[in-house]
Amino acid sequence: MAMDLRKIKTLIELLEASDLAEIEVKEGDDAVRISRPSAVAAPAVISTAAATPAAAPVATPATAAPAPTASSPTENAAGSTISSPMVGTFYLAPSPEAPPFVEVGQHVNRGDTICIIEAMKMFNQIEAEKSGTIKTILVESGQPVEFGQDLFLIEE
Repeated sequence: MAMDLRKIKTLIELLEASDLAEIEVKEGDDAVRISRPSAVAAPAVISTAAATPAAAPVATPATAAPAPTASSPTENAAGSTISSPMVGTFYLAPSPEAPPFVEVGQHVNRGDTICIIEAMKMFNQIEAEKSGTIKTILVESGQPVEFGQDLFLIEE
């Protein structure tokens, strides 16, 4: 049975009245996550899914993935960044035994799949926003990412 719409509406109102960026509630097999993409008041985004077990990729350590810096610009002399469009878990490969979608030094075209982000047991393919060469992978596979967090440095 689906979660009561009145409860979801109440959660939206709580989110809008608070400084929170996201609320997640689970009731039995039902789950709802309500989030807003930025600190600016925006319409809440609602995503619901049944909370059933799913096989998630096992985190594999990246060979040379430096930690993101607090001052990582989206545009700079070395290129630009590709940012996360959502909150979730970042994976460089579709499964633990598969090769990564991209590696440092690899040329990608706009629309190529460069990683996946798991959110609410759903695996979302993230595509390159522009063509260029991957200069740096800023996040390790299996790590949580936030909305807007820089994932890749790409040189056009």
